Amino acid sequence: MAKLPRIDDNHRPMTCVYCFIYSQHHFFKLVTSTVRRGIYDTTDTPYHLAVCTACRGLSIWNTEDDARLYPSNVTQFKPHQDLPDSCKTDFNEAADVFAISPRSAAALLRLVIQRLLVELGGSGKNLNDDIGKLVKDGLPEKIQKALDVCRVIGNNAVHPGEIDLNDSPDVVESLFNFINIIVNDRITQPRLLDSEYSNLPKGALDAIDKRDQ
Repeated sequence: MAKLPRIDDNHRPMTCVYCFIYSQHHFFKLVTSTVRRGIYDTTDTPYHLAVCTACRGLSIWNTEDDARLYPSNVTQFKPHQDLPDSCKTDFNEAADVFAISPRSAAALLRLVIQRLLVELGGSGKNLNDDIGKLVKDGLPEKIQKALDVCRVIGNNAVHPGEIDLNDSPDVVESLFNFINIIVNDRITQPRLLDSEYSNLPKGALDAIDKRDQ
């Protein structure tokens, strides 16, 4: 079988849909071929095979509109390892539907935030009130802003306002990252600090308790 001809810009850097590494990809043009009386005739197509140089994963693209045709069920959005189980299903569903409907993804991520705040001590009755409670308890400003971005944009998805989320998918894309930032700040870092502190020698812990008393 003849090798597929390379297109001119045969090396393209992008995030791999399999290993999620930003790596060079080799692109090969896909053509159709017919044989008449021993003569080969080829016709160009807009489709290209891409090979990741990091993991050798294969994907197929329509380069006229840069749409990925295969695989269709791979997402670049992964939940933080410490995201509570009560939130993971909705996070993963949002990642699955993002390419089809950013508006639906935003609505699901708002639900993730609502459930995450319950895990952090909120009531789950009013998202705005739960954020306000955390602010009174000393929530850092950067995390408050991330929560409010997710709240407002997610609410916009349910009740359309000034932002057309289907026309602005990059706005929704940031919500996935914000949720992971919130989890890292509110769950992961405190857990790591508690673990390191509890591993201090008993004599040091006793001295700290005496000092604080």
